[in-house]
Amino acid sequence: MKHLLILLLTCFSLTALAAQSLGKPPLQPEKNSPVFIAEVGCGQCQLGLPGKTCDLAIRIKGKAYFVTGTDIDSHGDAHASDGFCNAVRNARVQGKLVNNRFKASYFQLITEGASKEKAE
Repeated sequence: MKHLLILLLTCFSLTALAAQSLGKPPLQPEKNSPVFIAEVGCGQCQLGLPGKTCDLAIRIKGKAYFVTGTDIDSHGDAHASDGFCNAVRNARVQGKLVNNRFKASYFQLITEGASKEKAE
């Protein structure tokens, strides 16, 4: 009986572990849409958008938009010294404006010194 109980508990535990999500896969660029470089940061802390929470935003042609498709916490600690709430960063992005928000289909931060390309 003791062995049966241990076997059942082990099976239940393995089933529960197998059901766990591994998170979202990273966004990949679409081949038929251009990738461009833009400034990104916290909409409220860095880009002047209204709100009381920290949300990812992008600046395109001088205007800031909130981002959907990825979020502020998917790219490191937003409150670190180089995080989105303390610094405006550059990212390679792809997507489109939908209902006054930028819907990202691809988003990759550019590390400092990795690119001398100009942000749009």
